Order: sequence, then C-alpha cells, then structure tokens
Amino acid sequence: MLSNRFQNGMETARLVWSRLPRSEEGDLDGVGLLSTASNRNCVESLDYEVIENYAYREEQAQRGKLFVGYNVGMKWFFALLIGIGTGFAAVFINISVENFAGWKFSLTFKIIQKSYLAGCLIYILINLALVFSSVYIITQFAPAAAGSGIPEIKGYLNGIDIPGILLLRTLIGKIFGSIGSVGGGLALGKEGPLVHTGACIASLLGQGGSTKYHISSRWLQGFKSDRDRRDLVTCGCAAGVAAAFRAPVGGVLFSLEEVTSWWRSQLMWRVFFTSAIVAVVVRAAMGWCKSGNCGHFGSGGFIIWDISGGQEDYSFEELLPMAVIGVIGGLLGALFNQLTIYVTRWRRNYLHKKGNRVKIYEACLISVITSVISFGLPLLRKCSPCPDSDPASEIECPRAPGMYGNYVNFYCSKEKEYNDLATIFFNTQDDAIRNLFSAKTIHEFSAQSLLAFLVMFYTLAVITFGTAVPAGQFVPGIMIGSTYGRLVGIFTVNHYKKLNIEEGTYALLGAASFLGGSMRMTVSLCVIMVEITNNLKLLPLIMLVLLISKAVGDAFNEGLYEEQARLRGIPLLESRPKYEMRKMTAKEACRNQKVLSLPRVVKVADVVSILQSNKHNGFPVIDHTRNGETLVIGLMLRSHLLVLLQSKIDFQHSPLPCDPRGGPQGIRHNFSEFAKPVSSKGISINDIHLSSDDLEMYIDLAPFLNPSPYVVPEDMSLTKVYNIFRQLGLRHIFVVPRASRMIGVITRKDLLIEEETDSTAMELQSTSV
Repeated sequence: MLSNRFQNGMETARLVWSRLPRSEEGDLDGVGLLSTASNRNCVESLDYEVIENYAYREEQAQRGKLFVGYNVGMKWFFALLIGIGTGFAAVFINISVENFAGWKFSLTFKIIQKSYLAGCLIYILINLALVFSSVYIITQFAPAAAGSGIPEIKGYLNGIDIPGILLLRTLIGKIFGSIGSVGGGLALGKEGPLVHTGACIASLLGQGGSTKYHISSRWLQGFKSDRDRRDLVTCGCAAGVAAAFRAPVGGVLFSLEEVTSWWRSQLMWRVFFTSAIVAVVVRAAMGWCKSGNCGHFGSGGFIIWDISGGQEDYSFEELLPMAVIGVIGGLLGALFNQLTIYVTRWRRNYLHKKGNRVKIYEACLISVITSVISFGLPLLRKCSPCPDSDPASEIECPRAPGMYGNYVNFYCSKEKEYNDLATIFFNTQDDAIRNLFSAKTIHEFSAQSLLAFLVMFYTLAVITFGTAVPAGQFVPGIMIGSTYGRLVGIFTVNHYKKLNIEEGTYALLGAASFLGGSMRMTVSLCVIMVEITNNLKLLPLIMLVLLISKAVGDAFNEGLYEEQARLRGIPLLESRPKYEMRKMTAKEACRNQKVLSLPRVVKVADVVSILQSNKHNGFPVIDHTRNGETLVIGLMLRSHLLVLLQSKIDFQHSPLPCDPRGGPQGIRHNFSEFAKPVSSKGISINDIHLSSDDLEMYIDLAPFLNPSPYVVPEDMSLTKVYNIFRQLGLRHIFVVPRASRMIGVITRKDLLIEEETDSTAMELQSTSV
C-alpha cells in the first residue's frame, strides 16, 4: 500500500515537472527584470497630467458640489478598504508563516530526540517543499511577484507604467509565494512583499477588481485615471509597511521618503487614515490569536521587539563605539548593495536566460544549502553552561527545543546547558532578532558564534537576493546589523566594565545602521525602529547611527532600491537632476529630433499610418491661421486616437473643421472612455478594423486634444525642465522658440480667489502689458 502511494506520488511529481516550460514566457523574467535591450520600448509613462479637453470641461461643468462631496467620500472609503484588505492579507501571511515554521520545528525537534540525522533530513525536506511551492508559483503563475516589489512600485509612483506589477495574479503570487519563501527558512523577509501586496490591493480596488478573472464591480470603478490610482497605490504602500512592522507612522513616512515622487497634504491625511486602520486590524487579529485560535502563532509573527526594559541611560564614552557601529553599517551596507549588483547581473546574463527550470533548480539548491548551514553549524558549536538564574527575570535557561525564547538546548550533553548558535540560527528570523535584542542577557552569545553567524548569514542574504521568489530585505538587514551590533556591545561591556550597558541596545543600533547603510533611509527608518522596539529613549542614538551610516554608504554607491531599479531597467527620475544638466538647454536635450505632428483635421488613413509606423504616445496638433502661420493648438495622446478610431462616431466626410464643442450634438464621448485600464495595455492599432470607406474619412481633433500642454522656451536650462517635469508628473513637455509677445503676468494675488466671490469675477486679474 505504502509503495503504491509512493509510486503514485513520484508519477505525479514527474508529470508536474514535465509541464514546466523550458524558455521564458512573458515580458518579465522570474525576478521582475525587464530586458535591458528592450526596456525603453516596453516601459511606458503614466498620464498623471489632467487632459483638459472639451469632454473633460463639459463633465466638470455638469458636476456640482454634491458630486464633489461624493468623490471625496469615496476616496476616504477606498482608504478604509485598502487598510482593511492589507491588514487581513498581513494577518494571513503571518499566521501561515508562523504555523508552517511551528510545525516544522516541532516535528524536527521530536525526531532529533531519537536521531539528529533523521531530524536534519526532515528539516531540509520541509524547507525544500515550501521553497519549491514558492518558486513554482512565481515562475508559472506570477513572474512579476518575484523580489520585494518596492523598486517597481517606486517606479510606478515615479510615473512609469511597468506591465504586470499590479495584477490580481501578482497579488496572489506575492501572498502565497511569501508564505513559502519565508516559511522555508530562506535569508529573506516578508516586509518588502507586503508593501507590494498593499499596492496591488489598492490598485485592484481602484479599478473595481479584475475583468480577466471576472471578479469586478462597477460600483467600485470610480477612479479610472492614473492620477487617482497613484494616490490609492501610495495609500497601499503605507498600509504595507504599517502591517509589516506594526508601525503606522513609519508607514506614512516610508511612503513620503522612499517611494513617492509627488505628495500633498490631502493625500497625507488619507495615507495616515489607511495606516491607522491597518494598525487596528492587526491589533484585533493579535487579540483574537491570543486565545489559541491561530495554532502556533503566538509571541512571534508580527514584528515588535519590546526592549523598553533594557538600557535606561548611556554615557558619553559610549558614543564612540556607537559611531563605530554607524561606520560599520555604512561599509557593510554599501558592500551588500555592490555584491547584489554583481550577483543580479550574473543571474540575468547567464543563469536565468536558460529558462524557468534553472530558476527552480537555483532556489531549491539555495534552500538546501541554507537548511544544511542552519542545522549543521550549531552542531559544531560547544554548548555553554546556563548563567545564574535571576528570580525577577522571566528568562529561563535552558529552554526546550521548539520553544520561543533565549538559551535553546540543542545538541547539548547536559541539562543545564544551551547552544548560543542554535538560539539565533536554528530559529525563525523574528525570534532570532528578538533574542539578539533581548535585555538582561549579557554574555549569552559568544563573539565566535556571532562572527560565524554574521559571515554565513551575510553570504546567504547576498546569494538569496534575486532568486525567483518574493523576497524582502528588511528582516535580513536587521539580522545582519543586530549581529555585529551585539559584537560591538560585547567589546564595549568588556572594555568599560559597566553593569548598565546592554548588548541588546547595541544590537538595535547595529540593525538601524545596516538598514541605513543599505537602503539609505533616515526619517522613516528611525520612526520604524522606535515603533517596533517601543523605546523612545533610544531615538537620539538611532538618529546618530543612521546619519553616519547613510553618509558612509553614499560615498560608495546609491541605495539598494535605486540600484535594483536601474538593474531592472526602470528609468527613475531622481529628486535631484544631474550636475551636467546645468550646462544644457531644453533645445539641446531634444537633439534635433524630428517632431511628428498632426493637423487639426486629419484623414483616418493618415492616422492609421502614423500609429503603425511609430510608437509615440503623444502628437502635437497644429493648425494654420488666416495669415498662413503655423499654430500649435494642443497635444493628442495615442490612446485617445485609438478610442476615436475604434468608436468611429466622430468620423466626418468633410476635411473642414467643425465646432470644437461638437456642434448641436455636443461631445459624444464620456471622459471616462479615454481612461486606460490598469490591468491591460489598452487598445492596440492591430485590434481596430476599418473599411476602405472609413479610411477615406476625416477626424477633427480639436474637441479631444489637450489644449493647454506644458510649454518651455528652447533656451531654458535642462535643470529647470527636469524639475518641472518631475514635480508635476508630466509625460510630455513642448519645447518652443522664444515668444514674441505676451498677454500678462500672473502674481500671487491673482491666484488668491475668495470662495464668496461671484462666478463672473472668478477670472484671473492678470497685470496687462
């Protein structure tokens, strides 16, 4: 009976394996890397600018105060839904990871009572199965869900439309892939993927669900523009951080500092509200789990390392070793970024080109290596005798294997002994960090064990980063930093011979320094570390090490997310323009390129020919005055042209311009018809079928173009153009010759319009020239 079941299982495994494709499919590979050769062709920009054509103006004119109030209320309602959805997703991921890890360690510790070899094999196989499930989901179902997702979301909020990153299957792959990769014991975390998860939930809610999988609601389809979706995705990013760290204020600051390129006060309120909702949902879930309803989910899971009972004060002499921690964090963080760049390039150029099978081989091999190291290294370490127990302390020594806490008894010959390397290595990452941060545990870890763990885990984190699984870098960074921070704490205790120095405090500072040296965050990271440790007294020290580590890291390379975005071919516009732009003008940036324009009344055949011959997304529209002068009257988007070609209701036989407002029939298009769906690439010219009679007709573009695109003079410095382009979130900007005349000058007082002013007096009082 057992042999038959084993044979059936092997046949099933062979059948599944035989169905794996041998080559790449889709636009993205397993780690979300865009092909560098074609990244500029497949990545498009988002239309954050409001297209103020006649259809838009008529729609705005028909909307009263009631609709404006309804629109604002819906935005707050969506913020509520995003917080609830992200909170439940985080609860599900954490409970699943904790239960898988709990079952794994419980079964392993039961078996090692009889045989350590059998326990090691079971431990390796369970981790291998979890990691295989994760990499299989990513390679076969959701390739865009690989990695942390933060560089892609940062690119989206920067104005870049990256295909596939906000789909329903990406959300599903992110959730279940994170459970497998984190539960499988790889040197990665679930915090970065939770940011991507929150962004996916926000985007799906904004578009009313997924039409591909027939999970949609018209009632939720209220925000179809890229501008509104950007605000929702920003709320989702903050919700992800708030859910990952139980740090709602840190989530708001993370969105402001790290991922967004555009911010306003109204958005700040909604982001803060979303983070608060997440905190309430997570807190309620933890209260429900305390009664034993969540299996192995207990003191682990949601990250909060309470060290409020640790070091009360610090002396001036301790500032030097704390500054050293900042320098070490900057150096190791910059080295980590550089090594991940080399490994990622090697994977992209050699390894991942061989197909999805190689990606699965790679992830499974790294899983086996990680399991062997985490199980085998503690076996090589001699056990240490338990310290004298303090009746006032709740820390026990030793703790039984499989129990959360310090002083784990693993492969020890005596009862009153513990294995310090197993306490941090053969454990979940959250519990290992909790042990490293713990107070009242001086000399629990030896310097040799911490150094061995630092070298091995640092190497594993570099190798694991970039595999085809969802992977965050927050928790591995905290693990690395807290290890060398605790090392410095040991040397500080031995040198100063003070009893009030806590090694756990130095571990916290080390964790902050490594994250600052790698990710180059300051304000948001400082608040997150304070929130997850519940110790406000350490705020000045955290600020000190963050400033030092960021300054040291900036001397070598850029932050982790910026470097990874560049490797993925995501053309980010950074907050500061390059120095070389100061010496360039807007005309020089155009490089004498040939501008492809459209006349106001254009033949349908000419439109089709232009759209088929190039991939431009915007076309200037020109008209001729009675004096024969050429006049630029606006900008026509490619997506709007495709809508007009598909509907055909605006075709006319005459080549003469019509009333720009549509004549007696008015505008026959709703403004929402021009919105591009976020879950697809929109209409393609190949999807439109036109007859020979249709091709001979004409379209008057005046009612549908953007009559007021942003314009800069040709001699404006490229630095100014860069700032305007980025801060306003533009997709196109016109470069024109110096104007020959002007109408007026608008000053601050012209923009201060009182609400009580009559509508006839609402025009801008410009100074005449």
